[in-house]
Amino acid sequence: MSAESTGSRGFTYWRLRFRAWRGTRPFWAGLFTLLGGLPIAYFPYAQLHLGNLTLAMSTTAGAGSLIIGVLLVTLGLTMWFHSIVRVFAGVAAILLALVSIPVSNIGGFLLGFLLALLGGALSISWVPGRPPARSAVGREAPRRAPEPDDGDPFLPAPREGENPNVTDTTAHANGGRKSAG
Repeated sequence: MSAESTGSRGFTYWRLRFRAWRGTRPFWAGLFTLLGGLPIAYFPYAQLHLGNLTLAMSTTAGAGSLIIGVLLVTLGLTMWFHSIVRVFAGVAAILLALVSIPVSNIGGFLLGFLLALLGGALSISWVPGRPPARSAVGREAPRRAPEPDDGDPFLPAPREGENPNVTDTTAHANGGRKSAG
């Protein structure tokens, strides 16, 4: 412990820890899926009181709504804590959201349906980022521009007879390509 530290971890420390944790998993997908399960499970059992009038949304499919809602909450937590199965959880969330339309009051009055559908789509499309390259000292190595010969399949290869070090952003009017004449 240094002489300058107070000995307690402040808000900034926990905020940065949460930010690092959130960046390694499909956080927003899990949150939307979890929030989508709540109205689907809640509305069939809710009672709205308007003066002396009680409005109950109870249906015969109340048990099905509860099961769908609990499964969506579970899938949302699975996306957070077991991100390796994010594609399965996303597909299952989309299918449960679609099943909730006829079973659970039009998918929790479309609120739960749309949140679960968005969460499932985000979970399927989320891909973990590449970890930063480390140097021998342990600090991040300076980032360099990718070379065309790095083997990256998403970078276009130079055309025949082109200089690979000249790109379309050069100051030359022809983009660094050889003229036809």
